[in-house]
Amino acid sequence: MKVNPDLAYERRGAGINSEEFAVYWNGGNDKLREKRWRENYYLRDGYEEKFTVPDSYLSHKELYERGVERTVHRFQKYRDLLASGRYGNGNFYDNMLLMVESEVTSPLSPVTTHLSMFVPTILGQGTPEQQEKWAEKAANCNIIGTYAQTELGHGTFVRGIGTRADYDPQTREFVLNTPSLAAYKFWPGGMGLTGNYAVVIAQLYTQGKCHGVQSFIVQLRDEDTHMPLPGVIVGEIGPKLGMNCVNQGFLAFKNVRIPRGNMLMKNAQVLEDGTFVKSPMSVLTYGTMVYVRVLIVEDASNNLAKAATIATRYSAVRRQSPIDPSEKEPQIIDHVTQQYKIFPQIAKSVIFKMSAKALLEMYQQVLQDLDTGKFDSLADLHALSCCLKALISQETSQGIEICRLSCGGHGYLQCSGFPTLYGYTTAAATYEGEHVILLLQTARFLMKAAKNPDMSATVEYLKRFPDRSFLATWDGSIGGIVEAFEAVAAAKIRTAAQSIDRRLGEGKKSGQASNESSIELVAAADAHCRAFILRAGHEAMQKISGKVSPALASVLRDLLELYAVDAAQKALGDLLRFTTISEANVEQLQKRLEGVLSRLRPNAVALVDGFDFPDEVLRSALGAFDGNVYEHIYEDAMKSPLNQEPVNATFHKYLKPFMKAGKSKL
Repeated sequence: MKVNPDLAYERRGAGINSEEFAVYWNGGNDKLREKRWRENYYLRDGYEEKFTVPDSYLSHKELYERGVERTVHRFQKYRDLLASGRYGNGNFYDNMLLMVESEVTSPLSPVTTHLSMFVPTILGQGTPEQQEKWAEKAANCNIIGTYAQTELGHGTFVRGIGTRADYDPQTREFVLNTPSLAAYKFWPGGMGLTGNYAVVIAQLYTQGKCHGVQSFIVQLRDEDTHMPLPGVIVGEIGPKLGMNCVNQGFLAFKNVRIPRGNMLMKNAQVLEDGTFVKSPMSVLTYGTMVYVRVLIVEDASNNLAKAATIATRYSAVRRQSPIDPSEKEPQIIDHVTQQYKIFPQIAKSVIFKMSAKALLEMYQQVLQDLDTGKFDSLADLHALSCCLKALISQETSQGIEICRLSCGGHGYLQCSGFPTLYGYTTAAATYEGEHVILLLQTARFLMKAAKNPDMSATVEYLKRFPDRSFLATWDGSIGGIVEAFEAVAAAKIRTAAQSIDRRLGEGKKSGQASNESSIELVAAADAHCRAFILRAGHEAMQKISGKVSPALASVLRDLLELYAVDAAQKALGDLLRFTTISEANVEQLQKRLEGVLSRLRPNAVALVDGFDFPDEVLRSALGAFDGNVYEHIYEDAMKSPLNQEPVNATFHKYLKPFMKAGKSKL
């Protein structure tokens, strides 16, 4: 491979080993080795060479059809792999996730929702008998499902969903109906033309009462002909800002009957006579959403790492705007303003992943607790998954856009990879919970914590800052910055709680008091989340000594330093209000920022190399490993169908007659 000399120079001059960072980032040598083996097996088999026209030039219909073809090809390779015995007798679904994690199946695939939500819902909410009936078939893709929750008229507010499931004790069936256009299911991935089953979230009615939303397995299409079943209205919703291969759809029902056993009954049940047995905790019904939010947080860190990889490599290759007019044009990565755009995104990628790991560990612990009948930590997990999903998806979308802008006009090209990345990532700000609504859900938990700080370790800091007027001592250390952010969070939580109490004292109802205080509630949840992210990063960095070389440990600590200092500068108003930070401290923050940017500069390319995204996954002319940016941009341009003939038919049909008609008066 001929590598751009500037990029090669950056790699030779790095003070860390990118391979060591790749091992750390991917969770160990074995996981990295397995990831690379899968990428080679699935992505370098020559299959993609048949597609001479890039995806970006395809119509909406063509893109979907190619996506299905590509998905089937790779899933068949996976079945071949299983047949070879490589994975022994391991769980099919768990092994398939290995393929998904390394993006062998693109997150933009029409079967993404099948893997990420349909199968996990069956495993998480189905009884052992229901799992035996559907889980293996679903994991083996003998049936392909989706998760039908969001409707045209209701999304995040799940309790407002309109789809009905009325139990008929005479036939022991549920009758599904969509009472209005607003109750049409809308947005589920793969529902348009791909899936033939769905987990449908509907309001349960039995014995004349509504028992809230429950989950039902519903067959949508015939397994042989794929035609919609009687009473099922299903289709595709059309092009979007991004994710146009995911095949999102709409769905409605007219008197569709399903057996009683199709209601997932691990938590709540309907007996044969129609008696409803409620779940020990209603939030268990939303278990799939919590799980998906955990995945979104880690997914977001990976997407931001991709954007940072593209921007960093491009910045090492692009030369422009002399710093000294008497010298040649430098690599734009030498401009401090460019470093300030990109390096914080590298830092966020790492710190966000540490937060994702902390959230995943909490999720796994909660699952163990649930199996033993303990529900104490479920509310905390739900609150934390809400705010982390909301904040990190927002920060990631903004970070990708910053990286795109750092690449100038070329970042606007589809082949840069940024449009696809941004279109995919920004969707996370709304799916599985809209940003503000999720923060308000976290805030409800925090209002309870304000009255009882002992309810969770994540709000322990409320006991250290018992009063809103308490000023945290600013010492500038990383631990001190964490403490300062927790002081800000404690103050904002108490401010919001006092705001609600004041309005209640004025005679306003609880909902009205919360609505009028909602700006403060969102601010409290945001502050709580930022404090958690900082603490998770700080605690993770304290454990790296001895696990990596001193050189890499130093660079990782620099990334934490950059994240913390950058966060502090952006929160100066709050810090001035709730800590003892001074003007001199603020000036020192600026010096620290400039210092850490300078220290990271020699290792920037090595760091993004360590994210270990192969070109087949990164899909970027600007971020390719060889750094031959201009060649890749030109090659992509020449693949345009418009460049396959020197003169387009529209010239003779429209332009020439128009240009030849009429006489110039000049």
